[in-house]
Amino acid sequence: MRIYIRTTPNSSVLPFDYQQKLIGTIHKWLGNNEIHDKISLYSFSWLLGGKMIKNQGFTFSEGANFFVSFYEEEYLKILIRTILSDPEMFCGLEVRDITVVNQPLFSEDAQSFRLASPVFIKRFQDGIQNYKFYLYDDVDSNMLMTETLRHKMQEAGLPEDETLKVEFDLTYPKKQVKMVTIHGIKSKASMCPVIIHGSPQSKLFAWTVGLGNSTGSSFGSLL
Repeated sequence: MRIYIRTTPNSSVLPFDYQQKLIGTIHKWLGNNEIHDKISLYSFSWLLGGKMIKNQGFTFSEGANFFVSFYEEEYLKILIRTILSDPEMFCGLEVRDITVVNQPLFSEDAQSFRLASPVFIKRFQDGIQNYKFYLYDDVDSNMLMTETLRHKMQEAGLPEDETLKVEFDLTYPKKQVKMVTIHGIKSKASMCPVIIHGSPQSKLFAWTVGLGNSTGSSFGSLL
C-alpha cells in the first residue's frame, strides 16, 4: 500500500542533508511501536519537485511531493491518522494532501524501475571492524540486492521465488554515486535504475518495501 503526500512550500531553505529530518518526521508520525525494532518492510522517497540553491540547500516553491509505502497496511493507517492531526514537517513544510494510490499490476516479464532515492548496499567485513559499501559497478551488488529482498520476503512470510533476480541497469547513461549524510554518518549509495526478474508478487513487494539496506532510512525506494 502506498500514499503520495503533497506539502505546502517551505519557509526556509532545506539543508542538503535534509533526509535525517524526513526520517525523524516519519518516525514522529508512526509514534512508539515495535516497527522501529523490526526489519524494514517499508520505504519512502526523498522529496521531489524542488530546486537546488547553490551552497545552501533545496527550496520547494510549489511544495514537495513524496511517497510512503508499507507492506503491513496497519502502519500506513497509523501514519495517515497521525498526519491528519499533526501535518507539520520541517522548514515550513506541512502536509496539505494525501492520496492513496492503487497498487500496480506486474507481469512475469522483467520490469525496469526508476529510483526515488538511491540504493544503499553494505556488508560487514569480518576481521576489519568496518562496513564495505557496494555500488552499481561492483560485481557483487546485484547478488546482494537480491539476497536482501529474498530475506525480507521470508520475513513477510511470502513464498520463495526461484526466478527472483535484481540488477542495476548499467545501460542508463546518467547513473551516479550519491554521498548521503544522516546523523553525521556519510554513506555512498547508487542512483541507477534497476531491473527485477521474478514473479508479479515479488515485483510488487520490491515496489513496496524498496531495495538494498536501510529502506527505513529513506534509501532504495522505487517508482
